[in-house]
Amino acid sequence: MALEITPVRGLADLREFIDLPFRLHAGTPWIPPLKLERYAYLTRALNPFFKHGEAAYFLARRDGRVVGRITAQIDRAFNEYHDNRWGLFGFLEFEEDQEILDGLLSTAESWLRQRGCDRMVGPMDFVINEECGVLIEGFELEPMIRHPWQPPYYREQVEAAGLVKAMDVFHWDIPVSARHTEMLPILPKLAERCRDKYGITIRRMSFVHLRRELDEFAKVYNAAWSRNWGFTPYGKHDLDDLAITYRLIYDRDWFMIAENERHETVAMALTIPDINQVYKKMQGRLLPLGWWYYLRRKQLIDRVRVGFLGVLPEYQHTGVAAALYLEHFDTAARTRITHGEAGWILETNTSMNRGLEAMGGHIVKRLRIYERLLEDGAAPSAPPETVSRYQPPDQPPDP
Repeated sequence: MALEITPVRGLADLREFIDLPFRLHAGTPWIPPLKLERYAYLTRALNPFFKHGEAAYFLARRDGRVVGRITAQIDRAFNEYHDNRWGLFGFLEFEEDQEILDGLLSTAESWLRQRGCDRMVGPMDFVINEECGVLIEGFELEPMIRHPWQPPYYREQVEAAGLVKAMDVFHWDIPVSARHTEMLPILPKLAERCRDKYGITIRRMSFVHLRRELDEFAKVYNAAWSRNWGFTPYGKHDLDDLAITYRLIYDRDWFMIAENERHETVAMALTIPDINQVYKKMQGRLLPLGWWYYLRRKQLIDRVRVGFLGVLPEYQHTGVAAALYLEHFDTAARTRITHGEAGWILETNTSMNRGLEAMGGHIVKRLRIYERLLEDGAAPSAPPETVSRYQPPDQPPDP
């Protein structure tokens, strides 16, 4: 049966695009996202990515049945910052069939080539700070919020399609008990020096003033991460959207800012209670009882995701990172949190990986971001018997 790959056009196609992983991953460690949130995220008018990027969504079908999906996207802010011409792909899901994956990648490649891209990198869901990578270790573990999960054949077939490693990212598990069993004794000494010598204190972000607090977060993020692979600075539209998202999952215990004696922000940590534990019970729906689980989330969540922890370059010698590490242990000790997961962390981020090891952490998941060079003049390698009905419009319609 011939494979057909077509762009997503309209609500019915978007529904099938969102529904596919619910069918593919039923009965696995994968945790369903909230469908309403996925509709909002994939709607161009509601996602700040489209202030600085463009994307097309595609579905693969056999005999009318959806068997795969992919997006192709260009992040202009990323390319302008790095002075490159990368194209990205994401939202990758497919049945265990090499022809399906080859056809999806070929379609994304064609779309990116026509827009002048010289490299295809992914998977990442629009930007690298959302779900990104293909799982290559840790298949038995549940994903935390905004972490992907895929079965082993994804890696096998992506590499069989000729994509090569661009970067690995690590996820570190840190049990609260590690403070007394595995944490290096130097960390409390560094934290004490941070307070006594440099006068640095830690406070919690304000819910009322969260949008303003995120401006301080961005100052640290845009300075501390600027040399990291895949970095894109946060802009105003990104922070506006981040404020809306974080208000829904805000927990005062875990939104931290470190300040000097002049009350200037020098470091921060945004740690997110793992709402995936609630989503697991909601099964993608608010009704009939999903809203009840959400309201009871503090009684259901016993793990957190350390999403961002960064220090201004000029304060990286002060021990403030150690103070934030210790603050996480102290906070966990007075709440019901039993462990956290720090991720994703670039394999090249030596200082962060050493810090997490010093805390008693262990790498429990590894994901891989892939790339394919798009050489000038080379044609996309569509597999035989694959029919692509894709004709790229000048401006992809909003599903």
